[in-house]
Amino acid sequence: MFLSLRSDLAAADPGQNRTYCSLSGRVTTPEGTPVPEAIVQLSGPLLPPRTATSDADGRFTIVDLPPGTFSVTVSRDGFSPVTGSVRLVPEANTASATFTLRPAATDSVTVSASDKDIAEAQIHLAEQQRIAGILPNFFVSYIWRATPLTSGQKFRLALKNAADPGNLILVGTVAGVQQATNSFPGYSQGWKGYGRRYGADLGNLVSGTFIGGAILPSVFHQDPRYFYKGTGSTSSRFWYAVSRTVVTRGDKGRPQPNYSTMLGDMSAGALSNLYYAPEDRQGAKVTIANGLLGIAGDAMNNVFQEFVLKKLTTNNKRNTLQP
Repeated sequence: MFLSLRSDLAAADPGQNRTYCSLSGRVTTPEGTPVPEAIVQLSGPLLPPRTATSDADGRFTIVDLPPGTFSVTVSRDGFSPVTGSVRLVPEANTASATFTLRPAATDSVTVSASDKDIAEAQIHLAEQQRIAGILPNFFVSYIWRATPLTSGQKFRLALKNAADPGNLILVGTVAGVQQATNSFPGYSQGWKGYGRRYGADLGNLVSGTFIGGAILPSVFHQDPRYFYKGTGSTSSRFWYAVSRTVVTRGDKGRPQPNYSTMLGDMSAGALSNLYYAPEDRQGAKVTIANGLLGIAGDAMNNVFQEFVLKKLTTNNKRNTLQP
């Protein structure tokens, strides 16, 4: 019976009578450009998957296929895959098909930092600027087109500057010199007198920094920083530095009268009358005169910033987009 079964099978399906088909085709883009190295996979219920790879002209061929209906998937990196079906019939030994692959759709995501985040990064750089590695030089920007600061950032920078150990040491040194020269004699001598001088000088630092560097710049929407120029002739840089005491950059980038510096110097001088010894307090005329001297001092400081202090300042990152 076993031999008879083999004989029946051989008679029913002799190899020489089996019909084979082939599938040929081409893979292109919608514009007709051939797509090489595309994977063409053909599969069916009773057929293990058969694959072919398109050549440089996008052409492929799969041979030795039985008749029937098969699923076809065409894919390639960078393109969206396509699927379809093909019917192979004994009457036509070779079937042909063209498959069109389209570039895969990609999601374009643009990530951009907000102005506040950019300004925060610039403040971080400024907070590393120190003269001789000791004294803070936070209110100078070596980035010409720096992003404007928010009011909160102006106050934070002012607080950082006023509370910096380098400035506190400087205040102590100034108070010591005043003690030695008996400046402001109303404070007398001894540790008590030194403490009063230190407190008054610290008050000057805090009031000047916050009024001229945070409060008024927030009210008038002005940038409290000095923007280092660094290019041009010596005279143009000198007059630029001097002019920054009366002209400053607004938060929208346009020049404005520097109300923050001018009124800040006057206000800080007037405020000091609240904590100086009665015999050392100044009248209105002296306060105004000292305010004008403060403005002149700011001009000299700007000149030093432009020509001297950059060389002594650590971490002075400068942007190449200068005027």
